[in-house]
Amino acid sequence: MIKNYVIDTNVLIHDPNSIYAFEDNNLIIPLPVIEEIDKLKSRPGEIGRNARQVSRELDMLRQKGKLFKGVHLENGGTLKVEVTEDRREMPHFLSDRVTDDWILLYTLQIAKRSSLKTVIVSKDINMRIKADAIGLEAQDYLTDRTSENNILVGYRKSEKMPPEDGDPKSIGINDLVENEFVEFKDSRIFRYKNGKLIPLQVGVDTQIWGIHALNPEQLMALDLLLDDDVALVTLLGPAGTGKTLLALAVALYLTVDEKKYKKVTVTRPVIPMGKDIGYLPGSEEEKMRPWVQPIRDNLEFLFDNVGKSTSKIENAKFLQVEALSYTRGRSIPHQFIIVDEAQNITPHEVKTIITRVGIKTKIVLTGDISQIDSPYLDAASNGLTYAVMKFSAHKIAGHVKLSQGVRSELATLASQIL
Repeated sequence: MIKNYVIDTNVLIHDPNSIYAFEDNNLIIPLPVIEEIDKLKSRPGEIGRNARQVSRELDMLRQKGKLFKGVHLENGGTLKVEVTEDRREMPHFLSDRVTDDWILLYTLQIAKRSSLKTVIVSKDINMRIKADAIGLEAQDYLTDRTSENNILVGYRKSEKMPPEDGDPKSIGINDLVENEFVEFKDSRIFRYKNGKLIPLQVGVDTQIWGIHALNPEQLMALDLLLDDDVALVTLLGPAGTGKTLLALAVALYLTVDEKKYKKVTVTRPVIPMGKDIGYLPGSEEEKMRPWVQPIRDNLEFLFDNVGKSTSKIENAKFLQVEALSYTRGRSIPHQFIIVDEAQNITPHEVKTIITRVGIKTKIVLTGDISQIDSPYLDAASNGLTYAVMKFSAHKIAGHVKLSQGVRSELATLASQIL
């Protein structure tokens, strides 16, 4: 049944292509949303770029007809920009000075005069709560969401012995995905690759820049990180499981020692204070320091491990730490890229980043989906989860979910009980 979907601003900013994601339904954009898009288009970073893209898409659709009457979309639906001047219908508990309340008023008016089911779509939890409180149906933008229960672990345990011929089907395992690991009864670990179970190429005694795997999960992560055939590695897990340290150690080993890459690039999204880096005072280095300090801590640990002076970190030509927004529009060949805190980027942003990867470049996404700082993302809709699921069946990608804390006994206990 055809429905009316009223779209909040944050949905368009989250995914500029969302206007094409509602199949044959009626997509309605209140005029206050257009006003908010206009204010956001000059913002630096991903928000401003997405706002400008939305404006371009709407302007292109405007060439096909009058937006206030409704324009037919290729997917069979229609898009309309709704305009109202009547404030008399605004409930007394809403304010005409609050944009969200104006959007709710628009939705109320549409629901009253239309025989079709009307739903407001918003990434804002409070907007959905307010809508529900005044009798409107509200939902999150679901197109790029993944069920939390379906997030891959990347490995499984088997009570059987490994097959002598390497064929998992000979012991009754029929549903392995490429680069998935199996830990067998005898504690040996194999990876499913090209239709066969292959023993791990790393062992507990393998030292990478002074560190070694402390548990089977870290062994699996190292196996993926060291494999030239795996261009994308996703490491998911809570703080203290060693995700970033392992990725940095392998990056330095393959770049400095093995010369397989020309440079290590480490990047993180700049979002904890809700502002783009450009709003903060100081030089680029001064602005980035609070965000890169966790990376520096890991680098100093690794440099100490191999007896290298930590002062070389500042002047190392093979090492670059930068804001995530600076990677857009670039082609990045022959590099080992680490995107830390990737749970704080959107699916659209993760696409932007991975499509920048050039020839002979490896990219690693690390993050903890239980610690998301963005107000419009959650465990099922963030870019890290999205990448894990979309690449799960491809030979070029591998994934491990780490769960065993190794930072310290106190840190591990705190992550469990606090």
